[in-house]
Amino acid sequence: MTLRAMGRGLRAVGLTVVCVISTTIQPWLAAPSVAAPEAEQNLPAAVADVPADVVGATPTPLIYWGAFVVGWPGDVTSLDTFERAVGRHMSIVHWGQPWVKNGEVQPFQTPYYEAVRARGSIPLVDWGSWDVCCKLDDQPDFRLSAIANGAWDDYVTQWAQAAQAWGKPLFLRFDHEMNGWWYPWGEQVNTNQPGQFVAAWRHVHDIFVQQGATNVTWVWCPNIVGPYSTPMPGLYPGDDYVDWTCMDGYNWGHDRGNDWQTFAEVFSGTLRYGGHDTYRELLALAPSKPIMIGETASSENGGSKPDWIRDMLELQLPINYPAVKALVWYDRDGGDPTMTWTLTSSQLALRAFNAGIASARYAGNAYATLEVSPIPPAEVLVPGP
Repeated sequence: MTLRAMGRGLRAVGLTVVCVISTTIQPWLAAPSVAAPEAEQNLPAAVADVPADVVGATPTPLIYWGAFVVGWPGDVTSLDTFERAVGRHMSIVHWGQPWVKNGEVQPFQTPYYEAVRARGSIPLVDWGSWDVCCKLDDQPDFRLSAIANGAWDDYVTQWAQAAQAWGKPLFLRFDHEMNGWWYPWGEQVNTNQPGQFVAAWRHVHDIFVQQGATNVTWVWCPNIVGPYSTPMPGLYPGDDYVDWTCMDGYNWGHDRGNDWQTFAEVFSGTLRYGGHDTYRELLALAPSKPIMIGETASSENGGSKPDWIRDMLELQLPINYPAVKALVWYDRDGGDPTMTWTLTSSQLALRAFNAGIASARYAGNAYATLEVSPIPPAEVLVPGP
């Protein structure tokens, strides 16, 4: 992170400070700690039999983790059910919010943020400039030029003011997967033009700064890069406008005519994706930024989903993807009941996830008192004495 970014919002008082050096990205400044979690002590009994770490014990959490869970937002018991199934409390709870739904603009959802923070987790919200009512690639009201030119300033200002009033740290994935062609903010659709995504992002970001909403951590999240993707460099708003970079990617298995892919093939590329290594391209584009995997999941069809999960949690993330500091599992079917992305698609898949996520390298729900913005990697936040 830049000095400018890390300089905002260090409001915690009387907490331990630690400095961590990363071998893959620039060192982050020291940051205050957060209180150790109490809820994490009350895990299901089955977890006691799970090895602490397959790769090697680590006393400090290195990776936030969480999920996009069916039933949330709205039903907090859906989070309880998921956490009981996987045997850990999440450090991140993910959900999405469009700008317009059912003909009405959608306000900042303070009760949802409060509920997530009370659990010790960090909110991660997909905030999309669209109306969910309509064709995704043709929404004239949400052209990037309209956003950049101020057509939505009143709404953005109200949302930013409410975020500022809440005042606690949150991750915001504004207009994610912008390098694709399936959302109205993609430059390949909706009569958008090159350069307009950056202009819209900066305009919205500037409004948040003007309103004092410095508790928002900005997550810039393209989809994994393929041969038809809009090139990432032209979509990147710049280091002063981004706190974390991110990538979304799935192993579709044999669903919908796809090929089975390992975790490394999803995020570091194969010939099917034009040879693009999304992870390395993100590092080249923004070497000072921590990386989040904002969405991922695996199918059961075409290979071993349990092995895929074990490889991700026990080998790939700890060893081969050291700049990835957050992982979010998409525990839904994407609107298609034939998809097998959820962790409960089989007992073997669930057990594999239980075993891997039990490692101390994956952070629990230690963040009910987090006051640091932008949110730094988990390794920077060490429980106080």
